[in-house]
Amino acid sequence: MHRTILLIIGWLAVGLATIGVVLPLLPTTPFLLLAAWCFARSSPRFHRWLLYRSWFGGYIRYWQQYRAMPPGAKLRAIGFTLITFAFSLWLVKLLWVRILLVIILAVLLLFLWRIPVVDGKQQKP
Repeated sequence: MHRTILLIIGWLAVGLATIGVVLPLLPTTPFLLLAAWCFARSSPRFHRWLLYRSWFGGYIRYWQQYRAMPPGAKLRAIGFTLITFAFSLWLVKLLWVRILLVIILAVLLLFLWRIPVVDGKQQKP
């Protein structure tokens, strides 16, 4: 029963993380970390899949090993965030919602900017 619940939560987290890639207000990273945690405790097979076969695996492995992002990932994340928020701001007509989106964008960009990046010298062979 415990294993089944963790598997369900893990797959829900993977689904939400995937949706969060294109929706600006739904975070991807916390859901991926939750899925990795759930799979590590319930299914070695799914945990391996998430770390080595899924689209997100490299980022999770970097985070687990270095507590940082791989080279180039920060600029891609910031760029994609700006594009999706710009699209949202273009679609939204209510001023208070636009202001809220700009505040969320500023906080998110500050958070992304503060995440360290692993350079070639820090990587272990």
